[in-house]
Amino acid sequence: MLLSARHGTKEATNSKPKKTSTKAKLAWRQMSVNDIESLVRVAHLIHPGLPESDEVFAERVKLFPEGCLALVEGERDELYGYAISHPIRRRQPPALDSFLRAIASDADQYYIHDLAILPEARGRGLAQECINKLFGIAQRHPTTCLVSVYDTAPFWGRFGFVPEEIDEGLKAKLLDYGDDATYLERKNEGVQSKLN
Repeated sequence: MLLSARHGTKEATNSKPKKTSTKAKLAWRQMSVNDIESLVRVAHLIHPGLPESDEVFAERVKLFPEGCLALVEGERDELYGYAISHPIRRRQPPALDSFLRAIASDADQYYIHDLAILPEARGRGLAQECINKLFGIAQRHPTTCLVSVYDTAPFWGRFGFVPEEIDEGLKAKLLDYGDDATYLERKNEGVQSKLN
């Protein structure tokens, strides 16, 4: 199961991620621009067909650092996953691999751009932990949205995300995310995760 808002989890067929001990202590921390090189390595393994530039990721970290998280192994600080999120104007997620330039002062929705975890770090409840952290930030806005790919909509549905009707402009933007891209939203009040 992949935990990516932006893309979903599709493993690269010609890439072999480093193995980590099942006893390795992994934890979420705020990301810094020093993590970008490692983030891009993880992004290319998880989303080889949907690349984004180092500069786009660095801009997100600079513009909204509290919504950018790194999943790291404690002793070596090695990156095993990441989350990129930030406020947007309602139903106006950025195009793939595009700059924001600024967070809009009238932003009225929270956007989870990507949540990606390497396969060897999955199955430990780390995605739910990250999503809960992001929901804590998202509470400042009435809704949270994301673009689900790789058929991950059922996963996101466990957190209250549902498909919404969208206009032609957003439909066109979703084409960059692949044929199976689905725009999802959730209300930020009164929705609990239904993960076991």
